[in-house]
Amino acid sequence: MNAIYHAADSRGDANHGWLKSKHTFSFANYHNPERMGFGALRVINDDFVIGGQGFGKHSHRDMEIISIPLSGKLSHGDNIGNEGVIETGEIQVMSAGTGITHSEMNGDANEPVRFLQIWVIPNVMNVTPRYQQVRMDDIMQPNEFNQVLSPNVDDAGVWIHQDAWFSMGDFDKGVTPTYQLKDPNNGVYIFVIRGKVVVNGHTLDTRDGLGIWDTSDFTMVTEEDAKVLVMEVPITL
Repeated sequence: MNAIYHAADSRGDANHGWLKSKHTFSFANYHNPERMGFGALRVINDDFVIGGQGFGKHSHRDMEIISIPLSGKLSHGDNIGNEGVIETGEIQVMSAGTGITHSEMNGDANEPVRFLQIWVIPNVMNVTPRYQQVRMDDIMQPNEFNQVLSPNVDDAGVWIHQDAWFSMGDFDKGVTPTYQLKDPNNGVYIFVIRGKVVVNGHTLDTRDGLGIWDTSDFTMVTEEDAKVLVMEVPITL
């Protein structure tokens, strides 16, 4: 097993007043040649947006863009007819494909919203843009890695154009779950949303990340109650 550790305080930092963002990988004005992604996983942005503000209309293409609100509400609108609010406990994906224009605003005038925006490089280009939003409550079981994203249209959760699987779980202190890779040629990036866990001898605190590869599974020791996001992606493109 090979591993690369990214401490929370080593991430890129952007503070625009209305937006505070931490970048696990190179993004916008943060450029680190050693942080250009993890295989097909290109962006993990940890965003905080004050009430009534957000990202106005802007465009993307040929990228799978996943948003996961952690607190508050996120208002979405795009040029293919989708409008609505993404709430905590939901996951949203856009396949940008040939091009999509959208906006992401705080869905509340007063309360801030905190969310993860994650970009995955697709395995097919120039697809028809699409949008999907799913509530995760029905598929979340405690102390398990619950699959919330996959390449399969019929699976629970959302799907994307890539051989990637995301799983999320809330874990009690003391549990030791094992994650089995869907494809042993993939790698896994573990992102601790809150709490403290140990993986392969690496202690991960809140917002720490660990990429591992050349393994078929890993076991996580939960040292404090924790919420963890596991992103399994192809290592080679």
